[in-house]
Amino acid sequence: MTELLQTRRLFVVILALGLFTMAARSVTDPDVWWHLRTGQLIVQTHKVFHTDPYSFTRFGQPWVDHEWLSQVLIFGLYRLAGWGGLIVGFGAVIAAAFLVVFLRCPGRPYLAGVITLWGAFASVPSWGVRPQMLTLLLASVLLLILERSYQHPKLLWWTPALMLLWVNLHAGYALGIALMALFLVGDALDAGFGFVVFDSKDASQPAARFRALALAMVVCVAVVPLNPYGVAMYAYPLQTLRSRAMQNYIGEWLSPDFHQHRYLPTLAMILATVALPALSPRRLRPREVLLLLVTTYAALRSVRHIPIYALVAIPILSAMTLAWLQEHCVAKGLEWKRTPMTPSKTWVNAVLLAGFLVFMVARVGYVTHHQAETEAKELPAATVSFIAAQRPPAPLLNHYNWGGYFVWRLYPEYRVYIDGRADLYGDAFMDDLATTYYLKGDSWRSAFDKWGIRTVVLPPDAPLVTALRGFPDWKTIYADSQAVVLTKKAQ
Repeated sequence: MTELLQTRRLFVVILALGLFTMAARSVTDPDVWWHLRTGQLIVQTHKVFHTDPYSFTRFGQPWVDHEWLSQVLIFGLYRLAGWGGLIVGFGAVIAAAFLVVFLRCPGRPYLAGVITLWGAFASVPSWGVRPQMLTLLLASVLLLILERSYQHPKLLWWTPALMLLWVNLHAGYALGIALMALFLVGDALDAGFGFVVFDSKDASQPAARFRALALAMVVCVAVVPLNPYGVAMYAYPLQTLRSRAMQNYIGEWLSPDFHQHRYLPTLAMILATVALPALSPRRLRPREVLLLLVTTYAALRSVRHIPIYALVAIPILSAMTLAWLQEHCVAKGLEWKRTPMTPSKTWVNAVLLAGFLVFMVARVGYVTHHQAETEAKELPAATVSFIAAQRPPAPLLNHYNWGGYFVWRLYPEYRVYIDGRADLYGDAFMDDLATTYYLKGDSWRSAFDKWGIRTVVLPPDAPLVTALRGFPDWKTIYADSQAVVLTKKAQ
């Protein structure tokens, strides 16, 4: 116990607890609800879905449920421990991802810990109970394997097992293959520019490791079809990235708005990676430059890619900052010294650790206890309760962000018009939804005629709601600050 209370080790423990406390947050992601329902049905039927069961607009159409194993995990945590299980479980996943990044940082733990927290703050807008966080953890582990494989090449043979798990958890497996490819290209650039990759004098070692990485990547690509959807998973990530509607209509696929305070840590990190190479005596390897360029572009293109950028940038920033500080200290004749442990510090550290543990438990308890309030604040809980009780006529046109919640609360009595599976609905359907919602011309009427819409559930400020209230054959049967329910009178 005394060793744990040494200041350096205590710092690492508190860093881990701090990351977990930051990551343990209320469940607000609009997709978690259809993930829960899908996980429940998979567990109950012992089958995965190959066609859409939830909507009346795409019912029976082919559906690649690339997150099926994540959904089983999500429902399993929920059934085992309710919302607290999901909050704690995914908080631990996120914290573990950044702790692995911390392990990749060189130098003293204090500097590495501060920069790790910096990267964590930059990533906060993407955090939540969502399968994407499992991709974050697996990408973090893969980067650790790739970097440590320079000294221990046999670590590369863990990557196919990692990929097999990854491809069944989330289509983000493609990120893993992309990172391996970037390391291959980066190693070739390092060799071409004369950067020493290995400390060993064995000239054959870099070539052998390069071949091992290339072979490991080939095996990883080969295991991708080992999922319920087979070779379809090769194309799925590319189809998602090429979706124009997802880039235009879904917030997390948009570029970060640096006028918003929550994206300022990301902006500061990007600026630091530009400025520090000019100040630090440590030269960036071509491989590091390549990784930074690709992930910086990805982060600037879509908010959801910021955490991946952080995984790459944190160790590089830590190494450059450490080299700059060491040069600065040497220039001033200073020396970093490790302070010996004293009994008084042990006592103080014990109190500090106990206080942090109490704070963490209180924070998680508070978040879990107020989950119902958060649900009612973020989603139309009262409206759904009204629909479940009064049963207005179907088909029902709903808001995009509420579709998953309707799947959890109202399926199978009601099927949705749309939910968060934008890949299933396609660009044309998303465009039609925007046309209908914003009353662009007269073409919005075609959706009502095509699908026979009898009930509309949308926010009060939706242009479509304003328009329908002016039609005599539509009447408002429910309204609150979050949603309005209108039904078409029987003719």
